[in-house]
Amino acid sequence: MQAIDISELVRQTMMVLVLIIVAAKFGGEVMARLGQPPVLGELLMGVVLGNLSLFGVTLLDPLKNSSSLSILAEIGAILLLFEVGVESDLVQLLAVGRSSLLVATLGVIAPMSLGYIVSSQLIPGANWLNHLFVGGTLTATSVGITARVLKDLGKSNTKEARIILGAAVADDVIGLVVLAVISGLTTAAVAGPGPAGTWTSALVVVAKASLFLALAVVVGRFWSQRVFSYAARLQVSGALLAICICFCFVVATLAGIVGLAPIVGAFAAGIVLEEIHYRPFLERGERTVQELLFPLTTLVVPVFFVLMGFRVDLRSFSSAAVLIFAGLITVAAVLGKQICGLGVLERGVDRLTVGVGMIPRGEVGLIFAGLGSTLMLHGHPVLSQTTFSALVLMVMLTTFITPPLLKAAFERK
Repeated sequence: MQAIDISELVRQTMMVLVLIIVAAKFGGEVMARLGQPPVLGELLMGVVLGNLSLFGVTLLDPLKNSSSLSILAEIGAILLLFEVGVESDLVQLLAVGRSSLLVATLGVIAPMSLGYIVSSQLIPGANWLNHLFVGGTLTATSVGITARVLKDLGKSNTKEARIILGAAVADDVIGLVVLAVISGLTTAAVAGPGPAGTWTSALVVVAKASLFLALAVVVGRFWSQRVFSYAARLQVSGALLAICICFCFVVATLAGIVGLAPIVGAFAAGIVLEEIHYRPFLERGERTVQELLFPLTTLVVPVFFVLMGFRVDLRSFSSAAVLIFAGLITVAAVLGKQICGLGVLERGVDRLTVGVGMIPRGEVGLIFAGLGSTLMLHGHPVLSQTTFSALVLMVMLTTFITPPLLKAAFERK
């Protein structure tokens, strides 16, 4: 009997994955043809599938709470951050320049503060950690979306573009540290009364997150150099990808054990891998890690974005209060990134263009919101269903408006 149940579960899971993958690719194709990032299509298809009950179709409703689908989506988010880390250059990240670092710092502090203020005013009964999580969702800029828009505009080699891309990478790292701190404080608050919520507790979590990232980078670089030198002797196919994925999962698991978000560990694991470490594999004709990851992430990562859209309840937007919250939080997200333009130190660089280029939130913002919708605080999610839906709408709006605004900013300059 158990075997029959497992077989049925496998069949159902396969068909669900077929539906999600086809929907994600269709939505991505439509958005790409409209000149928008494909991730928006994946989100929109998730919203459509998750709200079919409005038309009397309730067949897919159980998927919103499917543990197997949630696990797969979480793995997708981990692989996404690992891929982002692999594509980032650690040396360039550490040498982004004074302007990029200052822009990134202001681009985290300003929107986070504005988001906290908006949340505290519109949701006065919520815990301060709830407001902090809302503000944290506004911090990171989507490197992929910004880079794609700059490339399409033919402006990738301008001073503004170099500052934007350097700052976007830097504030992604800062945003992940913020995520680690806030999730750590939330976990500490759930443990019971005591120092949780105090400045001492916050400093402890900051120190733990910074120490973990530093150790992960230093030890990871040492480990990868040694392991790849031995692994290069293996003749079995797929050894390079297997080692990389195992390294990603181990570091992500360690991050979870010390109380940080696993995606923080996944990003750290990716950023320490350099092409020189696995050059023997390339010399014998194997593909790079980015190329090996592409087929895997192409299938698994969309599950995360579709599921994020799936959890958006369109009925929550029937409330004027929710729409006002979504609108104000989007304004806070946009204004916060305009403030970061003040961090540009070089002469002849248009600060408005830099601020506009930092607007899109994209993947990291969704990951932030997704984690907030699953973390529990005093028996309730840190981000309620209505707050989560409003934040997803903010991510979509900031991503939609960036291409035309950035084009107009360059033309104005």
